[in-house]
Amino acid sequence: MLVELAVRDLGVIAELRIPFGPGMSALTGETGAGKTMIIEALSLLLGGKADPTRVRSGASEAVIEGYFTLPIETGDQGEAEYVLRRVVPVEGRSRSYINGGLTTAAGLGELGSSLVEICGQHAYQRLQSPPAQRRALDRFAKIDTTAFKEALKLRRSLVAELEGLGGDERLRAREIDLLRYQLAELAAAALTDPAEDEVLSVAEDRLAQSDSAVENGRIAYAVINEERGATDQLATALSHIERIPHFADQSIRLQSTIAELSDLAHDLRAVVEGVEADPLELERLRNRRQLLSELRRKYGETLEEVMAYEVAMAQRLSDLEAHEERAALLEANIGEADAEIARLGADIAVQRKEAAPRFAAAITAQLGEVAMKSARIDCAVSGDGPADEVEFLLAANPGLNPAPLSKAASGGELSRAMLALHLVTSEGAPTMIFDEVDAGLGGAAAVEVGRALAGLADHSQVLVVTHLPQVAAHADHQLVVSKSGSDLAISTVVAVKDQERIIELSRMLSGSPDSERARSHAEELLAEARSRQVKV
Repeated sequence: MLVELAVRDLGVIAELRIPFGPGMSALTGETGAGKTMIIEALSLLLGGKADPTRVRSGASEAVIEGYFTLPIETGDQGEAEYVLRRVVPVEGRSRSYINGGLTTAAGLGELGSSLVEICGQHAYQRLQSPPAQRRALDRFAKIDTTAFKEALKLRRSLVAELEGLGGDERLRAREIDLLRYQLAELAAAALTDPAEDEVLSVAEDRLAQSDSAVENGRIAYAVINEERGATDQLATALSHIERIPHFADQSIRLQSTIAELSDLAHDLRAVVEGVEADPLELERLRNRRQLLSELRRKYGETLEEVMAYEVAMAQRLSDLEAHEERAALLEANIGEADAEIARLGADIAVQRKEAAPRFAAAITAQLGEVAMKSARIDCAVSGDGPADEVEFLLAANPGLNPAPLSKAASGGELSRAMLALHLVTSEGAPTMIFDEVDAGLGGAAAVEVGRALAGLADHSQVLVVTHLPQVAAHADHQLVVSKSGSDLAISTVVAVKDQERIIELSRMLSGSPDSERARSHAEELLAEARSRQVKV
């Protein structure tokens, strides 16, 4: 349910924080006080279109936040908590958040549709659409269309696979020739290691430097070990100091250095003699690397992608070469899917046509509970299996032929028809918001609508925006919206109880909250509402 709503700098609202309770809450107040702005705030919070012109004058952005809870359908009966946030700046794009994380307006809408349903003018228009009416019938009759939808999905995938095989024989033959050429080229390359090019690069660099290695190695050897080289020079130095006690330590170090240089010279000579220039191998490596480069240019950014392409194309060639066999199998599977779709569709059609009169009778009965006692709803179901063409027809008064809702119902009648529909199905979002559900009503009819809304609150949290005291009196909670100021008006919301609620109902009844007669009538209205509320 909606636990709390916070609104800042939206229209006439400077800053509001409204706690909500379970059951039914009535939002009342003078015309223009800002009730519609609260509905607009909720609509924005549920992914509605952002309008920067609705940001309060002088503010840089409007911010709406809502705290929701949703029961978790598990054994521990816990609750999931969601904080939805919408920021609408004067300039730039709006921003959306769920539990502090960025999302899109569509993301808000997807989650919001499972939390709240706003039954306003746009929702009433949706009630006129055949898909919405079909879903309502299926929900009432508990018709499960999952298997039918899965069968349709399977058929689409089979058809796509069949079309992907290549239906044109000439095109198929050309593709087979191309694939055979490509696969022959890839097979000749005999790719086995996705890192082969890196390995070859190292080997190529080594071979390319072999001549230079021999030349420079010989020079280094000569500098160290040939006549008058470093070893000879150090030996001469040693001969001058080795018998003089003063240089005993230095003589030992020189002897060690000469020995180390001799070993180094030996190693240098061994390396030089081991280096072999191989121009043929170098050419082979370069040709191989050039081939790998060509393959990457044609078939993938990396050798790994080239090798994956080879596997995929081999499978594609196999499928094309086995086209007739595979096509026959797919066509047989499509035929089986068609038979299953026909069977499931026929079963759904039977269920819908059988349930339609019961559904229409149930809605008609509920119309009497929402001030439309003379109205009648018919539910027409037509079309081949699964009989998807579902349409609600309304006769608002006796003697009239039923007509589509869009032609037979006014805005107020549409809103009450939606209320009756929810009462019949007893299903909807955890929080339901009704705006203008009581349009054009008064007296006993308003009392009946208020009682029906209170009945719906047995199953969902209900918030209703109303001008009628007969409706407000049935609420468990009443929130009064008021506006103060003139140049830059500010709206506030206050929860009223006891005498404060009597005063507000008196204002709604007579326009004069100080009238003793109006207060007496308000008290009577509250007492009567409490006594007449019944479970739906």
